[in-house]
Amino acid sequence: MGTFTVRLFRYHPEQDEKPRNQDIEVDDSFRKRMVLDVLEYLKTRDPTLTYRRSCREGVCGSDGLNINGRNNLGCITRVEDMLGKGNLLEIRPLPGMPVIRDLVVDQTLFFDQYRRVMPWVVNDRPAPARERLQSPEERAKLDGLYECILCACCTSACPSWWWNPEKYIGPSGLLQAYRFLQDSRDTATAERLKKLEDPFSVFRCRGIGNCTAYCPKGLNPMKAIGRIKAMLFRAEI
Repeated sequence: MGTFTVRLFRYHPEQDEKPRNQDIEVDDSFRKRMVLDVLEYLKTRDPTLTYRRSCREGVCGSDGLNINGRNNLGCITRVEDMLGKGNLLEIRPLPGMPVIRDLVVDQTLFFDQYRRVMPWVVNDRPAPARERLQSPEERAKLDGLYECILCACCTSACPSWWWNPEKYIGPSGLLQAYRFLQDSRDTATAERLKKLEDPFSVFRCRGIGNCTAYCPKGLNPMKAIGRIKAMLFRAEI
C-alpha cells in the first residue's frame, strides 16, 4: 500500500513568525475518502491542527478551504478527485481573508457585507392571520438563490473582493441581495436598490467568474449580480 503527501498550511501567531508548510505522508486508503476525513485523521496525530467543521454534510458551510488551488468544502470534496494522477494534496485557508490560525480565517468583513444587504424579508403590510403566501411561480424565482450556505468559497475567490473588501459586497452577499429582491413577499425593493447604487457595492464586479466556478452548491452568483445591475439601470431610467 502506497502513500500520498498532504501539504498543510500552518500558522500559529503566538509561536510562528510567518506561515509555513508542513508535509505529511498519508496512507493511500484515504484517497477514497473526503478531505475532511484526512484532516480529522491528521488532528488525531497533531491536536494543535486547527480548522472549522460542523455538519460534514455540505450544509453548514463551515469547512470552506482552498484545496489544490480550488475553493471547496472539505466535507464533500473527494481526495481522489483533487489528486487526479498526482500525489500531492495541498490544503490552505480560503484566500483573501486574514488567517487567524492554520486553516481558520477571519470572516468578519464577509459577514459585515452579508448584513448590509438586509438578509430578511421586509414587509410593511399588516401581517396575515397565518403566513404570507406565494404562488408556485413566485416561489420558483428563489431557486438557485436560497441554497447559499455562506461558506465564502465564492467571495474569497473574487479578486474584486480582495481589492475592496470593505466596499464591494462580494458574490455571496449579492446573491443573497438578489434572493430578497426576487421575493414576492418583500416590499423593500426600492430601499434595497438604493443601498446598492453606489460605485462599489455592486459595480466593482468585473465579471471574472470565479464565484460561479467555485460555488460548491452549483449556484451562479455572477448571473445574480448581472440581474441586480439590470434592475439598477432600469430604476435610473
